[in-house]
Amino acid sequence: MAGIALLTIAISSCSDETATLGNSLTSDVDRFTIKTDTFDITTRSLAAGHVLSRSSYSYLGCIKDPETGTYITCDYTTQFSILEKEAPTLFTNKDLVVGRDDNNEPIVDSCFVNIMLNSFQGDSLTAMKLQLLEYAEPLTSSDVIYTDFDPEEAGFIREDAGAINVQRVYSVSDLTMSDSLRNVYRQGGYYWYVKVPINKEYTDQEGNKYNNYGTYLMRKFYKDPSLFKNFNSFTRNVCPGFLIKTTDGQDLMIEVAYTQLSMYYRYKDGDNVKTANRTLNSTSEVLRATHIDYDETGINKLVAADTCTYLKTPAGIYTEVTLPIEDIMRGHETDTITSAKIVFRRMRSANNLSDIVLEEPTSVLLIERDSLYTFFENNGTPDYINAYVATFNSTQKTYSFNNICHLINRMAAKNGNSDNWNKAVLIPVQLAKATTTTTTATTVASVSNEMNVNSVRLVGGSNNKHAPIRMSVIYNVNQ
Repeated sequence: MAGIALLTIAISSCSDETATLGNSLTSDVDRFTIKTDTFDITTRSLAAGHVLSRSSYSYLGCIKDPETGTYITCDYTTQFSILEKEAPTLFTNKDLVVGRDDNNEPIVDSCFVNIMLNSFQGDSLTAMKLQLLEYAEPLTSSDVIYTDFDPEEAGFIREDAGAINVQRVYSVSDLTMSDSLRNVYRQGGYYWYVKVPINKEYTDQEGNKYNNYGTYLMRKFYKDPSLFKNFNSFTRNVCPGFLIKTTDGQDLMIEVAYTQLSMYYRYKDGDNVKTANRTLNSTSEVLRATHIDYDETGINKLVAADTCTYLKTPAGIYTEVTLPIEDIMRGHETDTITSAKIVFRRMRSANNLSDIVLEEPTSVLLIERDSLYTFFENNGTPDYINAYVATFNSTQKTYSFNNICHLINRMAAKNGNSDNWNKAVLIPVQLAKATTTTTTATTVASVSNEMNVNSVRLVGGSNNKHAPIRMSVIYNVNQ
């Protein structure tokens, strides 16, 4: 009987209505309802012109753009870094150097610039020709360099008879290499590289002669080691850097991971003679800048098309997005936007060759139009308030921005402050990611303009023939 009584009490206590659950914890003032709406978005292509030449990679070569029928040519500037802790031991004791000139002064036996390839576009068998030139004075790592900057025209390159001026023919697939060695590089994760010798007689800007450039560096070190104490001093006083430019060849563009300056010399180690290899690398601390030359006529024709928009690199075309901020906010001045999603859809390329040769940009940045240049100059990263990143979905053929509500609110607050107050820009970018030491989370460490030859057509334009681009918005409507 006691058990039956307890069961009856339990059943009756669970029969309360749950529809008002939580009302006792929420004030009438704080209650809201959810409302959704959609808005049409307008887009147009925008010629990028020059872009900031700060990137994880450098680019060298000449390749034809199948969409415009014109050639894109890339050259690059590089400097070299030296760590403070390794500077004192860059060269061994002067008296131990075996190689000597007629005056019994120490010499470097050989010196090279090695261009380390990360990837390439085009024909790996194409014969290309490069030219290695020496800077007369350095650019600084704080200089804001854009892709239209030509160091030769700007007067930074040495032109006297003693300056470095080396020509080199190369291809990605080195047919002089044995098949077995080529397989080692292909399967072992090694970088392919182009080796440029700088072993001819060299004359510095003060008129001093050396058997090669490496000996110049060695003698400068022995004369004043403090000039090598860090990369700033080394760049200003010893080695301002090099320009590596494309002079001949077509249909190959290489992506350069980094560049090395390598020196080989012999030294005594007790009763033995050994060979030392001293190598300086281009790193993120020093300047690496790509110069891009292309015919703007072809770009302008694509920009003028009104039945689609383009994302095209390098230094090609962006897509400008005009957001209907006033329509979105009308009638919702006191409400809260909790979600605003927009999806950009890919169209097929204009011709079959473009579809085969050109890949879609992997990552796309969406930022306010007024931040187009300052974002990159200030080393901006996605904060999902002013700047958002989307990755190309190869299955759905889309770039999706799932919630740009903060951007909507920012633009609404700036209503009328500038001509571009309600405009954003889609920009193809490269992302450098980093993993923290305390967690396994990966974050975006840096963002730079995409420099590979990529292209994608997007649904849009003022004369869009497809379903319009729409933004879906969710409001919390305050009661």
